[in-house]
Amino acid sequence: MDSALDRSREIVCRPATRADLTGIATIRIRAWKEAYRGSVPRDYLDSLDVAEEVARWDRRPLEGQHVAEANGSLVGWLSVGPYRPDQGEQVPDPSCGEVRAIYALPEVWGRGVGRALMVYGLGELRRLGLTPVLLWVLVANVRARRFYERAGFQPDGPIADFEVGGATLPEMRYRYDG
Repeated sequence: MDSALDRSREIVCRPATRADLTGIATIRIRAWKEAYRGSVPRDYLDSLDVAEEVARWDRRPLEGQHVAEANGSLVGWLSVGPYRPDQGEQVPDPSCGEVRAIYALPEVWGRGVGRALMVYGLGELRRLGLTPVLLWVLVANVRARRFYERAGFQPDGPIADFEVGGATLPEMRYRYDG
């Protein structure tokens, strides 16, 4: 994938299609294994399987799913839509949007893929009238937190437990009012 970005700086973001499912699953799993190493239990990360992920995705609607391409190769994935509050959670506005997931292949981190996806996703949420925009991030994921803060997001208070692979990890909510 390095060569896809080396040959061209152009990153194209677009809505995902069913043909993108294997690429989306690959991006998510490879990013999880890199980003969450040391936070999420290793046996859980080792158990992630592209084929199983594709089977789960194949039963879901693709509304709100988007991908980033460089020279025809998928290099990133984004999921956005109306905010999905947890039961009892204080939501600042009923028309909030949410960045539900944003991942890029580890070998393209720091090369503009996440930035392109975020700009695209915020534009999609704005087009749908979904503001402000909220997202959740693991407290331990300092790299992602820096990325969100550079994009204009700020922590807005709530912290919750995220259960994954038998571990309970704290995550915090960020808000974008731009």
